[in-house]
Amino acid sequence: MKRPIGVFDSGLGGLTVVRHLRRLLPGEAIVYFGDTARVPYGTKSPEAVVRFSLESCRFLLDRGVGAVVVACNTSSAVALDALRKECPVPVFDVVGPGARRAAEATRSGRIGVIGTRATIMSGVYPREIARRNPAAAVTGVPCPLFVPLAEEGWLDRPATVEIAREYLLPLRTADIDVLILGCTHYPALAGVIRLVMGDGVTLVDSGESCAAFVRERLASLRGGEGGIEYFVSDMPDRFREVGRVFMGEEIGEVAVARAEGGGAPPGRRS
Repeated sequence: MKRPIGVFDSGLGGLTVVRHLRRLLPGEAIVYFGDTARVPYGTKSPEAVVRFSLESCRFLLDRGVGAVVVACNTSSAVALDALRKECPVPVFDVVGPGARRAAEATRSGRIGVIGTRATIMSGVYPREIARRNPAAAVTGVPCPLFVPLAEEGWLDRPATVEIAREYLLPLRTADIDVLILGCTHYPALAGVIRLVMGDGVTLVDSGESCAAFVRERLASLRGGEGGIEYFVSDMPDRFREVGRVFMGEEIGEVAVARAEGGGAPPGRRS
């Protein structure tokens, strides 16, 4: 029997990765954990992000997964080394594949990155892009309000457009031709981001790039039984309500679990 793919994120954003995994690997079983009690990770200290990420990874390992996808750019930027050191199964991040696609897609060599404050401050995207395109000029802009806007489902409100205009102005000034959505929540806001940046800028979905990379590397896992188990650390009803926007379909049963303790408390399902 094939083991499922484990996916974790600070909240709902990792569902964009799950959506692409389902499209590219439709036969694979997936276990998803969203740490909705502690979202967002991007405002937390590096020490907290490492601790939360390790706890989420251990929870997935307790569920018997055969690989872990870190569907959180902040965790990928801050905690990846710790995760790979502790985890006995393959660990995939969203940063490397997204950086590779951006380096390949740019024509001008001017690349933008938006993400949480922790992701941008880590400098991980410029480092990863430089490995593939040393001549590239990378402009990073933190967009901390994008995560709560996406989590609230405010995807096309006038206030969201105005916030996006303010955040993205430095990238318009830098005349970039590729923009990495360096947070898995941000594809939900892609319509607003395209509106502000214009059609001449290619958007790179780090989650989609990650899913494609997983498919390349996990050919041996293909042919599983399919299906998704959903776990969150808080607010399962809200997760189901907003999560269908990220997944493009209704979400079924969602169990409440504590990452640090593992398992779902009895009777806490929605």
